[in-house]
Amino acid sequence: MIDSHCHLDLPRFDADRASVLERAWAAGVTALVVPGVAPATWEALLSLSRADPRLWVGLGVHPQFLAALPASEDEAVLCRLDSLLGRKEAVAVGECGLDGPSLAGAPLERQLRMLRGHFELARKHHLPLILHCFHAHPALLALLEDEALPDIGGVLHSYSGGVDLVKRYAAQGMSFSFAGPISYAGSRKPLASLRAVPPERLLAETDAPDQAPTPHRGQRSEPAYVREILEAMAVALGESMASVTTRTTGNARRLFQR
Repeated sequence: MIDSHCHLDLPRFDADRASVLERAWAAGVTALVVPGVAPATWEALLSLSRADPRLWVGLGVHPQFLAALPASEDEAVLCRLDSLLGRKEAVAVGECGLDGPSLAGAPLERQLRMLRGHFELARKHHLPLILHCFHAHPALLALLEDEALPDIGGVLHSYSGGVDLVKRYAAQGMSFSFAGPISYAGSRKPLASLRAVPPERLLAETDAPDQAPTPHRGQRSEPAYVREILEAMAVALGESMASVTTRTTGNARRLFQR
């Protein structure tokens, strides 16, 4: 099993990070992707990956962290990101993306400008994009009309766009990852989207420490819980957990080139 999106570096794991990883390996997780969200985290993330090759890292600027960065430094931040990606240690560019038109301190124009910079670097370094999109799918689809994904593609993490947009994103080369909400009772929208995703574009994630699946809902999520997410996927798709696990693991290894 591969957890394709887990924020293991966040402070909520500081007290027991080693134990969290032990539980993940014991549960059958073979690798997990830790996406960077802010420049201050990038060097530490690369150190994590050097210490354990099962920890794959992405480097990027999450739109929610733009407000903490002076807009005058955006180009310098992208230049530093370019330099770190050149080390060939990261498996992806991101987490980056869009977080709606009214994000405090980061107007949509700035979010789009920074996202275009991430697209350019992903193409330059031949790395996939890890994309966040919240209340901004029209803007992201418009950007994709003139901003190509890297050849390897990208993934919309914790996909929330609805079944009607799956084909449009898939035609652009996008993969789709699903987290805890697909296990929640009454979650019709994510389940409908899950069933519409092409089999070769499906990934599983925990988004830990957030979005814990049933029966852990409301608690801190952790990468071991990707098992429950895969079980929920299997039920929704009418397949065995083994087949869904094999597929999502293969898809993750192909997308992140590992």
